[in-house]
Amino acid sequence: MLMTLAMLLLATPALKAADCNMDQGPCIKSAADRTISFDISPKPVKAMAELVFSVTLTPCTALPETLLLDLDMPGMMMGKNQVILKKRNGCTYDGRGIIVRCRSGRTLWRATILSDALNNMAFTFDVRY
Repeated sequence: MLMTLAMLLLATPALKAADCNMDQGPCIKSAADRTISFDISPKPVKAMAELVFSVTLTPCTALPETLLLDLDMPGMMMGKNQVILKKRNGCTYDGRGIIVRCRSGRTLWRATILSDALNNMAFTFDVRY
């Protein structure tokens, strides 16, 4: 039994740390010759509250009028949680959604922009309860 437990622990991928601090401001990354700025408001980012998710792209040519943002927890099944981001002005997309509270108490979340043109860029961040 001890051997089985050790094998399970070794086979379980380690959880990543946040690569963005949303409470400090937008997170900026690059993909496919574009700069992608991702932000969430209001701050501090809290679970179980309505949030505005924003993505600003430079350049934003050849992209659709809407993008899909997938919210999940790395290493945990939380159910489907997606936000439609609509192009508002210039190169900014935004949409409203809620990050649910995890019963385990974990706070690390991932937001993935589901777009081949953006290489399905993902941002990991912590939320408060």
